[in-house]
Amino acid sequence: MTEYERSRVMPALPEHVFDQAANVDQMDQWLPGELQVHAEELPAVTVREGGEAETAALFKARREQMRLEWGTRGDGGYAGWLQVAGLDGGPSEVTVHLSFFAGQHDPGRQAVNGALDRSLERLEDQVRLRVDGTAG
Repeated sequence: MTEYERSRVMPALPEHVFDQAANVDQMDQWLPGELQVHAEELPAVTVREGGEAETAALFKARREQMRLEWGTRGDGGYAGWLQVAGLDGGPSEVTVHLSFFAGQHDPGRQAVNGALDRSLERLEDQVRLRVDGTAG
């Protein structure tokens, strides 16, 4: 098993960050560009990676814990979670963690860390748009 984890501070309350991250219909705006998530009957989702075959997955949003959890159905190839934590009543820290259980699913440290960093940056951009759009 190989595990990866990245964190980023975001200038918004945890509730705002969580709501943006948990919106299945808008996940393609912050996930790596090649990933698309389609909700079925939650927690069931289908993930498509850049025109490749679809993968059956599970997605759970636990608002009371400010936590998202996901993973593949059936083959047990990977799983992950995203945790939002408040920092002194203002900004939030978002941590995302991925676990690859089978070597063929793991694209490697450099690729995964780069994708996680870009995803967290894109999530922050989406959170800023949402918060700035409702501030006025």
